[in-house]
Amino acid sequence: MKYLGLILADQLSSSLASLRALNPQRDVLLMAEVAEEATYVAHHVQKIALLFSAIRHFAEELRRAGWTVIYRPLDAPDNDHSLLDVVRRTLQEQHCSGLMLTRCGEYRLQTAMDNQWSATLGVPVSVFEDDRFICPPADFAHWAAGRKQLRMEYFYRDMRRKTGLLMDGDKPVGGQWNFDADNRAAYKGEVPVPAPLSFSRDAIDAEVLALVSTRFAGPDNRHPGQLQPFRWATTRKQALTALQHFIQHRLAHFGRYQDAMVSHNSLGERADFMFHSLLSPYLNCGLLTPLEVCKAAEAAYYHGQAPLAAVEGFIRQIIGWREYVRGIYWAFMPEYAGRNSQHNERALPWFYWTGKTQMHCMSECFRTTFANAYAHHIQRLMVTGNFALLAGIRPQEICDWYLAVYADAYDWVELPNTLGMMMHADGGLLGSKPYCASGSYIARQSDYCGHCRYNVKTSEQPDSCPFNSLYWHFLIRHRGQFAANPRMAMMYRSYDRMAPAKQQAILARAEHCLIHLETL
Repeated sequence: MKYLGLILADQLSSSLASLRALNPQRDVLLMAEVAEEATYVAHHVQKIALLFSAIRHFAEELRRAGWTVIYRPLDAPDNDHSLLDVVRRTLQEQHCSGLMLTRCGEYRLQTAMDNQWSATLGVPVSVFEDDRFICPPADFAHWAAGRKQLRMEYFYRDMRRKTGLLMDGDKPVGGQWNFDADNRAAYKGEVPVPAPLSFSRDAIDAEVLALVSTRFAGPDNRHPGQLQPFRWATTRKQALTALQHFIQHRLAHFGRYQDAMVSHNSLGERADFMFHSLLSPYLNCGLLTPLEVCKAAEAAYYHGQAPLAAVEGFIRQIIGWREYVRGIYWAFMPEYAGRNSQHNERALPWFYWTGKTQMHCMSECFRTTFANAYAHHIQRLMVTGNFALLAGIRPQEICDWYLAVYADAYDWVELPNTLGMMMHADGGLLGSKPYCASGSYIARQSDYCGHCRYNVKTSEQPDSCPFNSLYWHFLIRHRGQFAANPRMAMMYRSYDRMAPAKQQAILARAEHCLIHLETL
């Protein structure tokens, strides 16, 4: 039998399970830029360019390795509208008797592949587990079975034991599992922030950037963001260079400053990336694999290039949090996507798409988002996400926004992070308490508040930081839900000690902010 192997845009790995099952001497690979998949979400233009260029480069790499690759570019005259249509036509043209693929990263598409494709296409469809991940969905379901609470910390410890990363026998290196307490410093210019890494562009990049500029970019198009400067790696070789750049220039200070946010560095230059790796887009599309990235960081610790707290924190994000949210996604979909435990129904403010707001912290996070298709995890969680939580935004709207604007956003990773962690809309399944904070947290972790028209030190005045009054408003309107949470009891005691007049003034300021949300 001759098989067709379908390679998706987040599967750009030569170690892919379906590639191992196929025979380059007999079988054919299909890769396609499909209009339906590119446009069903208003993806950032840099995200589209990254994936189109990376998949075209990967197709060339596969051809050089001896594979027959059928590539359907977006601008081909005979391009099919849907992925199913292009698969059907290629099966017929190539006279293939079966389809092989690796599990994709979206429940919607995977369910169709599992339940409909074989009957629709008239051939067997074989789906292989994506073993680039460390924890298969079945293993996560087994781990979660019977537990009253699913806590990432305990899952992470199991992943450390499974991989052997930073382990000394059956004990964690350094005598403890988690060094997060060492990783919360604000950045005061103590060490210079490395310049962002850029790559030279070849003919494929140029062709894709021209295509995206014509089809997706521009003020009249619904796709957000600016296309230039486009700094992303689009090949496996470039992604490995990005990994080495992080290990050599950023990892040592990553841990200490991973929660820090600044408008400018000590030289007055933009400091959008701080000491973060910027590797998640490559991990999530397949140019890098989780274990190779973690092993590179681990080696840096053993070679004295980076402290344990930085390396442990980085590895925890990958084998802990990244694997954990994927497990949550596949265990609880599709019901999970509709959860809204706080019954929030406020529409997403339009400034999430324009970036135009007087709140400097928000405008800075929007600026780097639209300029780079990137913002680091604290900018997402404690600024734009925190605001959506405090304002009671409809979870599905903010989830759609995060899926659209970030280069590393795929449904399996974006949905639990946004709906569960940021919005606490899953009823506490993913986290034991909401990640809510007033403006004082942002002031402590950033230089944002010093550039803002609002006063971060007050809560009830006309110029008070909106985060402050909205924080208390959020706690009070959800008191029945959170007052019994031991991790939140202190906040309620603080509110109860306030004079009634101050309480009323704070809530009045919050109501004013909610009514005039679009003009903040």
